[in-house]
Amino acid sequence: MIDELLQPFAYEFFRNGVIVATLAGALCGGVGVYIVVRGMSYLTHGLSHAIFGGFAASALLGVSFLLGAGVWGIASALAINSVSRRRPIGADAAIGVVTTASFALGLILFALFGRSGRSFDAALFGSVLGVSTGSVIAILVVSVLVLGVVIFGYRPLLFTTFDPEVAAASGLRTSHIEALLMVVFAVSILVSMQVLGVTLIAAALVIPPTTARLLTHSFSKMLIISTAIGAACGFIGMNLSYHLDVQSGPGIVIVAALAFLIVYAVKRPSGMQRAIA
Repeated sequence: MIDELLQPFAYEFFRNGVIVATLAGALCGGVGVYIVVRGMSYLTHGLSHAIFGGFAASALLGVSFLLGAGVWGIASALAINSVSRRRPIGADAAIGVVTTASFALGLILFALFGRSGRSFDAALFGSVLGVSTGSVIAILVVSVLVLGVVIFGYRPLLFTTFDPEVAAASGLRTSHIEALLMVVFAVSILVSMQVLGVTLIAAALVIPPTTARLLTHSFSKMLIISTAIGAACGFIGMNLSYHLDVQSGPGIVIVAALAFLIVYAVKRPSGMQRAIA
């Protein structure tokens, strides 16, 4: 039994996949807290779909996925932030305009130039087959950078997340902080997309924080719990996907969903309040 569970670790691609999935789960779990607390879960769907346009363009141009999709994703995130700050246009409308257009462009590029198959499926649902040492290094670097942003910018990020109007009145440059958050979201989605896929990465950003919110009303504790849940789901889900012979994204998400159902059944919340700690 133990030998069977340890068997996939004999393959380098699987070891890399487990490392990336665990780090991606932790990264999405931590970053997702800011998304869930702000009630902007739809942002995760939007940005992941926008980055798909960059994936298609980078594949067709033959450039690095991280470079092509990265530039595209960050540009989309900044565009959403810029458009949403205009008073007649809300954040949901900005996301709808920018991200659906980007996703549609990606589909058109694939249709016109005939790029489909494994790379297309991997972009949608995730795959460990293409996870290289470079992917491990990339997500390690991003994880360290995001951790630094959260630690050194904890108070401004917290203040802007809960009450951006009061934060602005207090002298904080909320436009810069919100732009930084958007870039963090985009980069986190970018490095996690390889194992989670476009269609499922939103779940990895939303389910762990939602589960953590059932367990605590403290923001700082929520960050820690959500990160731990995300990492555990990434590790367990990756192993599950290998033994069930399914794509990595669905395996990770189903584990996260089961964790949420178990916590929800035990806690049975009558209501959830926001708290700052």
